[in-house]
Amino acid sequence: MTCPYCRSESAEGALVCASCGRDIAVPATLLAERDDLLRKREELRDELRRARDEVEAIMKRRKSR
Repeated sequence: MTCPYCRSESAEGALVCASCGRDIAVPATLLAERDDLLRKREELRDELRRARDEVEAIMKRRKSR
């Protein structure tokens, strides 16, 4: 695990950085929130991709008239 503050390597699962002494443990609630946000981001990316495809199809239909 890399310390987000001093960038030194600490043992996996460490609660405190061995180099700078700062807390580096991530609470499970934050990990769950991160996972939820990543899932939502993917859903939004998929929705955006579909919307772009739909707009592109509409623009092609307009040009062919």
